[in-house]
Formats: sequence, structure tokens, C-alpha cells
Amino acid sequence: MQDIAAGFQKQTGMTVKVIYGSSGNFFQQIQNGAPFDLFFSANLDYPKKLEATKLTEPGTYYQYAKGKIVFWVPNDSKVDISSGLRSLLQPDVKKVAIANPQHAPYEQAAVAAMQKENVYEEVKDKFVLGENISQTASFVVSGSADTGIVALSLALSPNMKDRGRYVEIPASDYPPIEQACIVLRSSKDKGTARQFLTFIKTAAVSDMLKKYGFDVDTGSQK
Repeated sequence: MQDIAAGFQKQTGMTVKVIYGSSGNFFQQIQNGAPFDLFFSANLDYPKKLEATKLTEPGTYYQYAKGKIVFWVPNDSKVDISSGLRSLLQPDVKKVAIANPQHAPYEQAAVAAMQKENVYEEVKDKFVLGENISQTASFVVSGSADTGIVALSLALSPNMKDRGRYVEIPASDYPPIEQACIVLRSSKDKGTARQFLTFIKTAAVSDMLKKYGFDVDTGSQK
């Protein structure tokens, strides 16, 4: 998003203030009147629920990408990650960073994947919960947790890509992390918000999303 915002500013001269958090928390804040212009959600449900309650601008719902999750460890970790989530059962794994599944769609996917691999019950007492996926990543980068289940996009980001190792969790292990954005009725500058939404739909942004590991299927976006 930092790269996308910078690209938009370069093209239009307008700045974008990005506020990061969990999709569920933002959903609640928007329902309570938070004055955001656009909402980027890590799932489809929250934007659709806002649309159903007429808290959004008609015709602005846009499914922009599909995310992926990875099992990540720092470079100096002794954990062998070759067996994917089964690696969580190794004795060197004392703390596992995940985001709070109540608010974060990525971690709902992580829980589903751990259940599919039959490791959830054995490791759930080791969880260190982040408020969102970014905080979760910072826990494992800083050493507050031994391992983490984070977004592939974060594993590929400048802050993490040279600081650890990861293995992708098979997409068949969890429900699709389909992501959507929408312009909010609370926006004080709907014209600029719509302009940013148009920018999100460009090939340049699609290429940027792919660089960070997202699946982008422009044919199915609505």
C-alpha cells in the first residue's frame, strides 16, 4: 500500500494517508461513523455488509486481489520449516505469532490451515496474538515469537524479505483470502476517493500486487 500510495501521489500530486489495522476493527469503526474515505478489507464480507447497510457509495465495491499465507521464521531460527505447518510441532517452537482471528481474516485462514494439518490443538496454547497481521509480523521479526503465520505480501516486503525464511501454506488448506475495497459514504472527498479507486484498477497496481505475492484475476473482479 505504501508503494501504491506513492504511485498515486506521483501521478496526481495528491497524498494518501494510510491507516493500518484489522479488517474487523475497521468494520466496527465505520459502522460507528469513523470518517474514512476508502476501506480496504482482507475479506469480502465486511465491505458487502457495509454496502447492504448503505454506508458505502453505490457501484464502488471492487475485488482487487487474493492473498496467501506463509509460515515464517527468522534467519537464525533452528526450526526446519520444510514440513510446513507440521514444523510447529518441533520443540524449538515455543511461541507462535498469529493475528487475532476474531478481527483478522488472514488469521482465520491460518487457524483453518492448522486445523486441516491437525496441529491446531497442539499449538494453540503457544499463540502470541497480534492486533493485526502487521503487528503479528513485527512480533516474529523482533523475536517476541519463534515463528509466525503471516501474509506472503509481508514476507516479501522490504522489512522482512532478508530477515527470515518462509514456506507457503497450500491454498487448499484454507478458504480463499479474497480482498475487496469500497468508497465509504462518510468520505469528505468522494471525488479523490473514486480517483484512487480508479488507480487501484490499473495494470500498474495489478503488477505491484503480483510482485508482493497476491493473485490478481482482473477478469473476475466486479
